[in-house]
Amino acid sequence: MTDQTPQASPYAHRRSNFVLRALIDEMLDQVRALDRHSARMAEEERARAEQALDELMGRVRRAAMKGPVA
Repeated sequence: MTDQTPQASPYAHRRSNFVLRALIDEMLDQVRALDRHSARMAEEERARAEQALDELMGRVRRAAMKGPVA
């Protein structure tokens, strides 16, 4: 007898952690904004933006380590 349990597709698994998805979207928005505006930013402003991005990336890492929210 074979195991006929349906397996979730990798795509469905990727979309199961909505918190992580939202954080990644926010991170991408910040990366794009930094890319668009960094040439015109003052040194302090750029440093603050990079720090904010670093903090957000930490939140992304922590959410990824937790796995999907049940």
